[in-house]
Amino acid sequence: MTEPPALEVGLTIDELPWPDIDLPPTDLPYDDGGKMESPWHFGNAALLVANYVAARGGRRDDYFIGANMFVYFSLQQVRNRDYRGPDVFIVKDVDGTRPRLAWITWMEDGRYPDVIVELLSPSTEQGDLVDKKHLYEQTFRTAEYFCVAPEVERLLGWRRERQGYVPIPPDARGWLWSEELGLWLGAWEGRFFGEQHTWVRFYTAEGELVLLPEEAERRRAEAAEQRAEAEHQRAETAEQRAETAEQRAEAEAAARAAAEQQLAALTARLAALEAAQRRTQE
Repeated sequence: MTEPPALEVGLTIDELPWPDIDLPPTDLPYDDGGKMESPWHFGNAALLVANYVAARGGRRDDYFIGANMFVYFSLQQVRNRDYRGPDVFIVKDVDGTRPRLAWITWMEDGRYPDVIVELLSPSTEQGDLVDKKHLYEQTFRTAEYFCVAPEVERLLGWRRERQGYVPIPPDARGWLWSEELGLWLGAWEGRFFGEQHTWVRFYTAEGELVLLPEEAERRRAEAAEQRAEAEHQRAETAEQRAETAEQRAEAEAAARAAAEQQLAALTARLAALEAAQRRTQE
């Protein structure tokens, strides 16, 4: 610990020649030039970010979500040039609108990620399941940690309790519940960024897929189209009923006319017979 200089006669505390203090660096690398493992890895990281933003109604003022971003937590890490970062991480109750190139804990009031998601690959799986898991459990003390294998062939999760991480049990669908986010993580098969894959996505507590803005708009358009089609079918049905009623009325009118004609003919014939009978009697 640096001792303050001796107080000279006539000098105030503010006038003392205090030594310069080395502060932690803030101008740190934020890109190691490496690429993510595959289109699935890149796409799923982007999909999770977009999906969580959509789950929060598009607002970013009370959380931060980062993807493939360095997390700095110690000067030793900086000296060792250990610039690795989680694939996706979420920090709650912070200003998410402030631009950041990296998450630097000593500039964030010591805050660490609350939730981390790592996208496994053959080259990173050992580190993700052992080294990083230990780091997130013991140093970051991250509340929840999830690991996802390509095409969501495996979905693993841990929640931190007093003794450390304990596995999060999957439900019957194979989904994992995040208490921190109030959302399910589960598999979804579809197209994103022009790629058809099985992705991991967020679902609501009721099990409904959290829709991206374009998906929600497409669903609204499809619903409007279905309503228009249903209205068109109702109109056609009403028109067909009207045509049927008109045809029935015409048929009934024709039947009445034929019956009236037949009745008139019978009446005339009966009159003729009666006249003939009178003449015979005379």
